[in-house]
Amino acid sequence: MDSLIEVRDLVKVYSLGEVEVQALRSVSLSVERGEFVAIMGASGSGKSTFMNILGFLDQPTSGTYLLEGIDGQNLSRDKLAEIRNRKIGFVFQGFNLLSRTSALENVELPLTYAGTQASKRKETAQKALSEVGLKGREHHHPSQLSGGEQQRVAIARALVNQPSILLADEPTGNLDSKTSEEIMGIFQRLNRELGITIIMITHEPDIASFAKRDILFRDGKIVDDHENSDPTIAGGRAQEK
Repeated sequence: MDSLIEVRDLVKVYSLGEVEVQALRSVSLSVERGEFVAIMGASGSGKSTFMNILGFLDQPTSGTYLLEGIDGQNLSRDKLAEIRNRKIGFVFQGFNLLSRTSALENVELPLTYAGTQASKRKETAQKALSEVGLKGREHHHPSQLSGGEQQRVAIARALVNQPSILLADEPTGNLDSKTSEEIMGIFQRLNRELGITIIMITHEPDIASFAKRDILFRDGKIVDDHENSDPTIAGGRAQEK
């Protein structure tokens, strides 16, 4: 494996009026290509700030973050948006789907922004939906899909540009336990069969147990970082595909 992410002495300070809040305190870590990492921590521990920096949605106060050797600190907003669209797939707790467009059209969006030809967009989006078990549901709108199906659409959309990394922020937070396990099965299969690197924020230990590596944040620092030698294996339809 080779290093995909390099973080060194990362510090993030927010100014709230006259008060300074140190969200990250000299965080350092590496993530190798093909890892499946769960990031845990209480509210205010720094995990969401860290995820935003990994996604080039925020900049550190000091320290370095390299994604495939790219340092985004001195890049323009347009260049950062291009990198996000090309190298990073995002999956959120709230799905963030456009309600008036079909599953297929939602998945096509990143390809539209990238200027991909229409026929190629449709073919690629259909393949991505098939990868997450939604073949035959391409023309359904979000209101016609269950919560688990909506999250599958969101995962397909995150994958459609073949990103270097998938960032998932509480991806099962709005789902019941059975559907959550199905979604984790999809993540495990994408990681195992396609080699996709996944970094996932979760506050649920049982969800973190599906990952291969667990990292715990507390007060802006990493207080535990260990390999999960016996990750939970998801069952059901998601794993069988």
